[in-house]
Amino acid sequence: MSTTWAEWYGDSMEGTDPYFWASKLHFSISELSFYNYPYLFGYLFSQGVYAQREQKGESFYPDYVALLRDTGSHLAEDVVFKHMNKDLTQAEFWEQGMQSLSMKVDEFEALLNEIGR
Repeated sequence: MSTTWAEWYGDSMEGTDPYFWASKLHFSISELSFYNYPYLFGYLFSQGVYAQREQKGESFYPDYVALLRDTGSHLAEDVVFKHMNKDLTQAEFWEQGMQSLSMKVDEFEALLNEIGR
């Protein structure tokens, strides 16, 4: 942990905490899946919405504002269907969001290859 910490942060921080990982047990306790689920859902949801922006261009923004307005009072499934005409129970919405992530991973790997890692 200390080696990775030092490589990542360099001299921007004073010292390392070799037991940092031990203070974040909820990251690795499989019985606490409910803890990480909202973060994972929110991230993948945002990627799916972003993919809609890529497809719709400028016409996306009024729908996006309306989607944001309704997110606090409606189910996610209903909001996305109403404003994006997408069904969250189908793989298409999620796969479209994952495509942009896949492209980012490909770009990252290409950069790593450029620097020889």
